Amino acid sequence: MRPTWLALVTVFGTLFGLFTLSAAMIWVERRLLALWQDRCGPNRVGPMGIFQVVADMIKIFAKEDWIPPFADRLVFFIAPAIIMVATLSVFAVVPMAPGMVICDLNVGLLFFLGLSSLSVYSIALAGWSSHSKYAMLGALRAVGQMISYEVFMAMSLMGVVMLAGSFSLVDIVNAQSHLWNAVPQFAGLAVFFLAGLAETRRLPFDLPEAESELVAGFHVEYSGLKFAMFFLGEYVGICLISALTVTLFLGGWAGPWLPPLVWFALKLAIVLVLFILCRATFPRPRLDQVMGFGWKVLLPVSMVNLLITGCLILAKGG
Repeated sequence: MRPTWLALVTVFGTLFGLFTLSAAMIWVERRLLALWQDRCGPNRVGPMGIFQVVADMIKIFAKEDWIPPFADRLVFFIAPAIIMVATLSVFAVVPMAPGMVICDLNVGLLFFLGLSSLSVYSIALAGWSSHSKYAMLGALRAVGQMISYEVFMAMSLMGVVMLAGSFSLVDIVNAQSHLWNAVPQFAGLAVFFLAGLAETRRLPFDLPEAESELVAGFHVEYSGLKFAMFFLGEYVGICLISALTVTLFLGGWAGPWLPPLVWFALKLAIVLVLFILCRATFPRPRLDQVMGFGWKVLLPVSMVNLLITGCLILAKGG
């Protein structure tokens, strides 16, 4: 059993690193988007615009934290807190190095799937409590999209569980000591990454927040600190999906020469940049195309991947 002081250091170190990474992601994303799209990014506040995030945060916190008079005040207030608490709680089971995990649950993967489902309630409650047609339409889009893609995400992970023989994320990392799951479970990796894009409502799956027709969607009536929670929650979710991609498919902290935490950070950075690249590259499809792609393509692919994995395990006598 770990000493209490070490557990506290792990908890607060994880929270500090997570919030720092989420804030840095905002600046990195804007710089990389500017580079890939041949335009200027943040370049005024500080060297290379590095303090632009600080300026934006000061601006957000200085804005009036307004609640529309027609909104359901209690639900309107609670909704943004749900997505932050649910997303942050999942990091308790994500191992970043040997012994560097807040809680090694033997059902860690189920813990992730269960808590990630709570984010749907946050979006639904935010849209409903706003009593705005734009917010409600955005919430309906988000709920349908997130619930559907949760199915594909869960099925894409079953092959990993079968190979490792455990739902513990630490056991899954240790099972990849000789071969990363990205090789035998490449189809599962592809489905998980695409489902992660949909779960975090990132381009090309950002229809719940489409500016052209929904003027930001489910959080259109939010401002100040509550809007900041939704805004930061999106980037925390990106960090979560990226960290789980590294843990489940890219060997976690495994790697030669460098310390385990450095390997985890390097792999995490690569996946985060891939998230940004998708935003810079792909156009936004229609909602029916998004839903059709999930049920007609991702679901069959994840089922075939699960079937082939089971057959190979049985053939090997596992």
